[in-house]
Amino acid sequence: MAHLEVQPRKKSSAWIWLLIGLLIVAVILFFLLRSNNKDQSIIATTDTIAATSQPIMAADPDWNHVNFDAPDTQYEEVTNKGIVVKSNDQYTIYSLGENILFATDKSTLEGNADEQLKQIAASLNKRFPHAQIGVYGHADAKGSADHNSQLAAERAAAVKIWLIQHGDVAENKISVHSLGETTPLANNNNAAGRQQNRSVEIVAFSGK
Repeated sequence: MAHLEVQPRKKSSAWIWLLIGLLIVAVILFFLLRSNNKDQSIIATTDTIAATSQPIMAADPDWNHVNFDAPDTQYEEVTNKGIVVKSNDQYTIYSLGENILFATDKSTLEGNADEQLKQIAASLNKRFPHAQIGVYGHADAKGSADHNSQLAAERAAAVKIWLIQHGDVAENKISVHSLGETTPLANNNNAAGRQQNRSVEIVAFSGK
């Protein structure tokens, strides 16, 4: 009788390869997830930097609540004695109340206006190159309130045109406002006071 040698069956190596494959997949997934998290972190950081690097815009001027009684100040470039400079933490005001800029019931600038306006324009460009500028027109108390309001607006507009054409001030920085006869610079009961009230005040908004 022939002798048959029965050898034990060798365990299949398929399980070993399966485990190796799973290990490789796990390693690949680990590195992919790690790389994705790093990219998201970079994006988040970049977005944060971009958000914080946006310029902080100054508040818009509240042209209806300018304090024209601000304290007097001195600028060395303003030497004309007829120009009064006042300022606070928000505005600088160039007042021309001592000068006769307009004839009675007129909105055309008088010849003596150039000297004062040149100094004011130079000061504006030196100290407030990016400021918003408000030009406020005044009128004396002769005539109706509506007429004087319109006249004051036309006077402010005349100064705005001068600043654009001769003062090198950008048009989009200047706004026009009318005070009419409501806030006189001097007494309207005499001729000298009425002359001073035919004027303008130029306000530079510093935005602080």
